[in-house]
Amino acid sequence: MDLKKYIYDIPDFPSPGIIFRDITPLLQNPETFRQTVDLLAEKVEDLKPTHVVAIESRGFMFGAPLAYKLGLGFVPVRKEGKLPRESISASYDLEYGSNTLEIHTDALKPGDRVVIVDDVLATGGTMKATVELCEQLGAQVEALLFVIELLALEGRKKLTGKKVISLVQY
Repeated sequence: MDLKKYIYDIPDFPSPGIIFRDITPLLQNPETFRQTVDLLAEKVEDLKPTHVVAIESRGFMFGAPLAYKLGLGFVPVRKEGKLPRESISASYDLEYGSNTLEIHTDALKPGDRVVIVDDVLATGGTMKATVELCEQLGAQVEALLFVIELLALEGRKKLTGKKVISLVQY
């Protein structure tokens, strides 16, 4: 199945000159959504992960069902101030400022093997910060999973040394 048929291009969103890749049609189609999760699972099951880590918020849409399919624990990485218990944080730069992500301090431990999921690989800053959080807790990052990769933004360059897997490239 060609997943690109279910990812719509929205020109000039959220600002002029930007082409937004809309995944809602992919999510709305039960067969395509199922196949996307199945493809993600096939890419990492041989790595024997113990947890799926997903990045707020669209990463949750793929991370939670992936964890369920693989029979693994699910660990959310959230924006600053959203987690109720003790957490650690990592900040990263955006074109227009910076952002901070957090993970509970007891979410992972040394010896855990994780795959990290997000919907889109753009500049790589969000994923790099998430990798840092997981490694700070002692987990081994086995792979970084994306549904979409925007090749022109060269996000892989920030993720050197990591296994990067994307299902669709633009």
